[in-house]
Amino acid sequence: MKAVVFTLGCKVNEVESAAIMASLEKLGFEVSDGLCPADIYVLNTCAVTREAEKKSRQLVARARKFNPEAKIFVCGCASQKSAEAFKEKGVTFVCGARDKSEVIAAVAAEFNAENCGLLFPKQTKTRAFIKIQDGCNNFCSYCVIPYLRGREKSRKIEDILGEIQNTDSPEIVLNGINISSYCDGGQTLTHLITALKSVKKRIRLGSLECNIITREFLEALNGLYDFARQFHLSLQSGSTQVLKAMNRRYTREEYLEKCTLIYEYFPDAAITTDIIAGFATESEEDFLKSLSIIDEAKFARVHAFAFSPREGTAAFKLKDIPPQVKSRRLHALLEAGERASLAYISGFIGKTLEFIAEERVDGYWTGYTGNYVKIYLPETAEAGKKYAVRLVGKFRDGALAEVIEERGV
Repeated sequence: MKAVVFTLGCKVNEVESAAIMASLEKLGFEVSDGLCPADIYVLNTCAVTREAEKKSRQLVARARKFNPEAKIFVCGCASQKSAEAFKEKGVTFVCGARDKSEVIAAVAAEFNAENCGLLFPKQTKTRAFIKIQDGCNNFCSYCVIPYLRGREKSRKIEDILGEIQNTDSPEIVLNGINISSYCDGGQTLTHLITALKSVKKRIRLGSLECNIITREFLEALNGLYDFARQFHLSLQSGSTQVLKAMNRRYTREEYLEKCTLIYEYFPDAAITTDIIAGFATESEEDFLKSLSIIDEAKFARVHAFAFSPREGTAAFKLKDIPPQVKSRRLHALLEAGERASLAYISGFIGKTLEFIAEERVDGYWTGYTGNYVKIYLPETAEAGKKYAVRLVGKFRDGALAEVIEERGV
């Protein structure tokens, strides 16, 4: 029998979907992660924006177009927020974001199989995403996720090490809803990083908060066998006043100080970020501060998106600004982000970096360097292998490169 596990939303959702896929294979299903004809569909939903929630509800109809008789199981943040909206669509089973193992129990019960529980994620890429924590206690005024994912909960360091030892992927990505708050009985993310010193793989971090960037933390990263020098440091606004209204607990000046500290330890680091365009309290002056910080922080990549009021959050009560203003500001942020990305990549033309080959696309082998430059390699490569490459020019959304030598895995 065929099962499809389709995912919307964040990397944490992708990791949890990969675990569901592994469990379904254990139950005897042939599993795919793309919408196609199947006997059952597991739809892992998202509610970070109103648009994401709308797309999540539409997934049910999209799946039924492939097989009107299929069993449909729904989980994730959108169904945590509004289970009834999915039950009304006549799906087989609905649960939320907090215990996706219930999906496996429901599938096992539906097909009279033995419940195997939620297994380690199925490895579908050359990068293995390792979930180290869930939940968030920050309660940013615009964000609904803490209400859906619940309070922070971290995994044991030994459990994380055990999962890493069971993967043969050349790159490990540590992720979660708020990995900066990782805490295992008083042991912080810095302690976890120190415990990974002997791991002979590239290690990349998921999204980070400002407070985690300290000398102690950066020194621990510097002690890793192969640290991917990319810091996705969430910003959301370049205005201290807006940050205060967002309940972000740092100032513009403090954020820039953290960037300076990162560059002190890792001069070629890629600092990537998120910026919200048109938050409810954002004035034109506030917006210009968000625009200018892109150059000041020397961002390598910017993910900008328009503010989406979420019912149940503190910011939902604020007066929203006109859509056309949001659109104009978003367009300007995206353009500035593109210029920043071009400037960052251009700084490495002629230099040698290491990249791990991932897949063949349109005649090129593609993959990423440690500092997150996307490489296009016209030469022959092998998935999962590490190569030293010289960047020869800007190309598409990354750089064209040539092999200097193979570095193994």
